[in-house]
Amino acid sequence: MYPGTTPDRRRGRAGFTLLEVLVALAVTAASLGAIVQVFGANARAARTLEQHVALLQTARAVEAGIPQRRDLALGTLDGEVAGHRWRMDVRPLDAGELPAGARWVPRSVSIRVRGPSGAQITLETVRLVPRSGP
Repeated sequence: MYPGTTPDRRRGRAGFTLLEVLVALAVTAASLGAIVQVFGANARAARTLEQHVALLQTARAVEAGIPQRRDLALGTLDGEVAGHRWRMDVRPLDAGELPAGARWVPRSVSIRVRGPSGAQITLETVRLVPRSGP
């Protein structure tokens, strides 16, 4: 016991006041709320990244399956791989006047992939095909 105090007065000074407890709880709640928001944002970013990687992998697989130069015809091919719809458009590439003795003709190849979520990615490339005719 403190000199000059009675047991009742000492008991009034011990511990925290209700206001201090409420402030501590409010600070803790705000901190936990911020932490939950950070975790939620990280989870959304991870899902978005996984979807993008899946789209890119599908587009690369379709690109790897582009027909050989002699078989690459103008037009559209489409299909589905692992739930991802893809479409490949092959068009003439306007490269201006080709030299008279050119053996190759450029073709524009556009590969579009749409995932189950609706996200899509497009790859563009150029392929040279043998010139047909004179």
